[in-house]
Amino acid sequence: MEIEFVRSRFIKHFDGQTGNIYFSPGRINLIGEHTDYNGGYVFPGAVDCGVMAELRPNGTNKVLAYSIDLKDRVEFDINDEQGPRATWARFIFGMVKEFQILGVDVKGFNIAFAGDVPLGAGMSSSAAMESCFGCALNDLFADNKISKWDIVLAGQATEHKYIGTNCGIMDQFASVFGKAGALMRLDCNSRDFEYFPFNPDGYKLVLLNSCVKHELAGSPYNDRRNSCERVVKAVQEKHPEGRYETLRDCTWENLEEVSDVISAEDKQRATFVLGEKDRVLGVCDALQQGDYEKVGQLMYETHHGLSKEYEVSCEELDYLVDIAKECGVTGSRIMGGGFGGCTINLVKDELYDDFIATAKKKFAEKFGHAPKVYDVKIGDGSRKIC
Repeated sequence: MEIEFVRSRFIKHFDGQTGNIYFSPGRINLIGEHTDYNGGYVFPGAVDCGVMAELRPNGTNKVLAYSIDLKDRVEFDINDEQGPRATWARFIFGMVKEFQILGVDVKGFNIAFAGDVPLGAGMSSSAAMESCFGCALNDLFADNKISKWDIVLAGQATEHKYIGTNCGIMDQFASVFGKAGALMRLDCNSRDFEYFPFNPDGYKLVLLNSCVKHELAGSPYNDRRNSCERVVKAVQEKHPEGRYETLRDCTWENLEEVSDVISAEDKQRATFVLGEKDRVLGVCDALQQGDYEKVGQLMYETHHGLSKEYEVSCEELDYLVDIAKECGVTGSRIMGGGFGGCTINLVKDELYDDFIATAKKKFAEKFGHAPKVYDVKIGDGSRKIC
């Protein structure tokens, strides 16, 4: 995104003066799905697209906000407890409120912002917004004394309290802590994390968006979470002396021990989660050795587990992964919660053009529209631009 694009709109819609410009990225997750609420690992990285905002204190208690993409303007008082009605403006409002809770004396400001995170691709434009606004508030009103983790948690709290989305911390974490040339293994239990090199020379990382989202009857995510919790409860009852809070704490032996007292479906769900824990650690080892073929193999294994064991795939996503296999793509899987959205693909440079052309052609023939293609570059996290 061009700085001049955001700055020109900021000047036009406010008093003609300039402010400071901040940027926060969207994210991908290479491997580690449905592991966050099971206390496991995720493996995200920041990307090179995101949200850019220009801010300038205005000497009042009012926030004057302009969404460049929506061409919409909202005003609210920083001491207002209800906040604006427009959802996009509530992300700003929520971060202001959370910074006030942290003890920051936030004053009124003008803000204009825009984003280039592809919508519907599971790259978390909302976390990019929260992280961008948090980075700006920290710089303008807190002398950059608020920690990165507090910005992450303020973003999560904004989702929970002001938007109504009960999200985890992976998206905000990746946006704030991202680093070019590296992915991050985040322990969702302890919040410990580690950077791992990601410089796949000779390969491209690309998302294929199926452009579909299936709304299933009932609560499929809650159903799967409940399955995992039932397995943990069975293990707890078998080992009352132990500490078993999530599937992260359970072993393959524990799962076998309780096989006769849990349903076949619950065992199947737990099998995926335990396998995914092992696969994330396997990817860490492979990246340290520069073995991208092994990374790709584990991506395919994750897709199989998501499709056949956790059952969160759909016909369109399975078809895209099948095309990837046929084209010799190194690795491919669902990225995100499932039931639609994107596949993430690790593709050798020499196979890229044929894979994209084949995927577009075959998918359109079968489903009536071509998938959208997003090339991915791993970039840095939240930062002040100028």
